[in-house]
Amino acid sequence: MNRYQDEKQLATQIGSTLRKVRTEKRLSIQELADRSSVSALTLGKIERGEANPSLAVIWKIANALSIPISALLKEAEDVQISRSHDGNKVYSVDGVCLLEPMFDDRVYGPVEVHRAFLKPHSTYRPGKHQEGVVEYVTVMKGEVTVWIEERPTVLSIYDAVKFEADVEHAYENRTNEEAVLHFVMTYSS
Repeated sequence: MNRYQDEKQLATQIGSTLRKVRTEKRLSIQELADRSSVSALTLGKIERGEANPSLAVIWKIANALSIPISALLKEAEDVQISRSHDGNKVYSVDGVCLLEPMFDDRVYGPVEVHRAFLKPHSTYRPGKHQEGVVEYVTVMKGEVTVWIEERPTVLSIYDAVKFEADVEHAYENRTNEEAVLHFVMTYSS
């Protein structure tokens, strides 16, 4: 399968899952647009599989629905194997961060796991998550400065940080090498 087919398949997956979750939560497209700050037109295109949303848009939609982003990106399975660079891939708007959702407990599970690849000399700012989200981040390769409410913490390989993610935070790679991060996010709702 080529990249275009992969992106089309992902767009279709996200769209059908979004429609299912939105209707289960009894929200109109306009109500979701108001909650997420994503236009109703864009939401309609996403639901029809006509648009492949950026990571920022997926975060906004997931936050508005109070679900992990993995609920929009992956279907639940009994046994899952996650191989690096072999599953869904979501890029930050500026292209500096590649996020690969790995596992989730259920489609609306309380835990999601991601691997992220942060380009050299770049900063990824995911924005605030919904209340109750806790992030556990481990550096698997490289060195990353984690900014939590303007407080920097430098993490080296295998160092980790845990924090409530409903605040402004960012990941900065000041080195000449790609950094690899392992994210675990828990949801209280």
